[in-house]
Amino acid sequence: MANKQNNRNRNNNENMTVEEAGRKGGEATSRNHDRDFYEEIGRKGGEATSKNHGHEFYQEIGRKGGEATAENHGEEFYEEIGRKGGEATSEKHDDDFYEEIGRKGGEARSKQRSNNSNSNQNRRNNNNN
Repeated sequence: MANKQNNRNRNNNENMTVEEAGRKGGEATSRNHDRDFYEEIGRKGGEATSKNHGHEFYQEIGRKGGEATAENHGEEFYEEIGRKGGEATSEKHDDDFYEEIGRKGGEARSKQRSNNSNSNQNRRNNNNN
């Protein structure tokens, strides 16, 4: 069975499998092109993808990627990337940045509490009627 599968994977010249040909082609491309080449084809691919797919597509691949990451990494992984992200952010921003995001967060939380309080009051009023 394995031999039949191997034969099906042979390319037209029957000298190597499709996987071997792909690996060799990738290695040759890597030797002949620099980072700019890969950035350019990545940009073009991203533009083409965004033209052909909507918001839901990106949500779905993000969800799948998140699930796969969670399956393959433990709590320590998330702690480490969180620490690194926090350090990188603190190197790029000053105290004003943190004051601003703290103010915005406080306002959002206050609005959320106010909305919850109004919803609870409305429920109580409806129950009393």
